[in-house]
Amino acid sequence: MTVQVSGVHGGASPHDLGRQLEPAIAEACGGKVSDFHWFRVDWQRSGAATAYATYDSGDAPRDVVVKLPIGPTEHRYATALSGKDRHFVNVVGSGLELGGYDLAWIVMERLPGDPLAARLHKEVFVSLAEAAASFYKHSGEAFPIIEKPQRAPWATLVAKARGEVKENHIQNEQGWTNALREVSKHLDTIVERWRQRPIDTWCHGDLHPGNMMVRADDSPWGGGGCVLLDMAEVHAGNWVEDAVYLERLYWARPDAVKGIKPVAKIAKARKQLGLLVSDDSGELANIRRVLMAACVPAFLHREGHPSYLEGALNVLEKLLPVVAK
Repeated sequence: MTVQVSGVHGGASPHDLGRQLEPAIAEACGGKVSDFHWFRVDWQRSGAATAYATYDSGDAPRDVVVKLPIGPTEHRYATALSGKDRHFVNVVGSGLELGGYDLAWIVMERLPGDPLAARLHKEVFVSLAEAAASFYKHSGEAFPIIEKPQRAPWATLVAKARGEVKENHIQNEQGWTNALREVSKHLDTIVERWRQRPIDTWCHGDLHPGNMMVRADDSPWGGGGCVLLDMAEVHAGNWVEDAVYLERLYWARPDAVKGIKPVAKIAKARKQLGLLVSDDSGELANIRRVLMAACVPAFLHREGHPSYLEGALNVLEKLLPVVAK
């Protein structure tokens, strides 16, 4: 029997399914998981059921989180990296089938408190860079990088961006019109340079402080520190993609990351673990910034806030002359 992420058979909600599968979860975990409390939070996507529960470790009960169904990518990396070092959540139960349903599920340690996005400061980004570098190291050791990344339709996106600027008369329309015209002139060369980048890393794909929480130093689960979460968007690529993705989240709020350079911090953390940082990483980062900034007007429904548009245009006007040399 197959369970669809967007719904379950018979019109039941994922949380109903979770409650029905409590005995199967307990059995799959050797009877060590009990006392389930299913819940939903505002940011949770439909199709997922989440519960707090108790895990019998043999020494003392520990708090855990149960999630089902999860995607195969998240299951693959969360289970493979569990226990590798302090930057990864501990998994105490998981599987790809449960109670006759074909679905991936996981039981993992519960981390107290809120994600670190709620309290940004320099050390948060240092910790995030260290966690990211650890992810690159251990994921690369666990799985060879043999898949090719999907090619983004940059030409289509830039053409759409130009159309959206013209149709919606966004703030600083003339500035965007001029910038995107110049991007289009050099786009083939820029895209070709980006496509020649080394594909040598499993990118996290959603790297930001909202996907990091803190494990206390005295936690029974192991070493304290920052723990990287949410492996659902992992893909083959170049680490610069993660770094620029993190950076661009703050284009509308430059004061929030004043003096903080995510690309440089992740590069430093990679070097400390003996991972390669190529000489052209700075150039690749600029290319990625230009491509991402040029596509912002194509997504006005989610990236159309005036301050974000202004930030993206500033990036584009500053770096296009450098990239288009």
